[in-house]
Amino acid sequence: MSAAPKYHLKTGSNAEKPDMNWSQAQETITMLALAVAQIESTLTDGSQSVGDLTDSFTTIVSDAEKIRKAVDGVTPETIGTVKETVDAAVGDISQRIHKAVIAFQFYDRISQKLDHVCNSMEDLGNLIGNPEKLCNPKAWTGLQNNIKDSYSMEAERLMFEYILRGHPIEEALEVYRHHFKQESEQKDDGIEDSVEFF
Repeated sequence: MSAAPKYHLKTGSNAEKPDMNWSQAQETITMLALAVAQIESTLTDGSQSVGDLTDSFTTIVSDAEKIRKAVDGVTPETIGTVKETVDAAVGDISQRIHKAVIAFQFYDRISQKLDHVCNSMEDLGNLIGNPEKLCNPKAWTGLQNNIKDSYSMEAERLMFEYILRGHPIEEALEVYRHHFKQESEQKDDGIEDSVEFF
């Protein structure tokens, strides 16, 4: 049995090619659905970052304890074994710090995404509050293009397109998550040697 959709907004925009059914109310609903999808994706990304940070710090504490115990019991006879234990723990700590740095970088990304949502909502409010623009499909297309141009990730642009085409928010979020995961994996492959500690 599949779960009922969480969001029940009918989305979709035809501002580029308005017909007799075009309405600013539908355009507003679509822009609000986009904001919901952006916030939902940001919360998911933030939750993942917190999980990564928690896991990294827990492992670092555990490895530090291993080092302390190994050093406490060092004797001339066990120095080789202690060195191996310390080397392994230090290597693991280094990897966990690398993951923590990446997780902190996601927080900057989260802040940027929420800033985009705020700006989009402000622009939407300005459009709705302007009687000359409210009923002008070109003004709505301009708003949509400005929002789309603010995205730096392909996953965000795809989510935006799905919402504008009238797909449910859940489906747009699935597309976002799929492409976000692919983009993150590609970046992780290339970031291994590029993280700088300061």
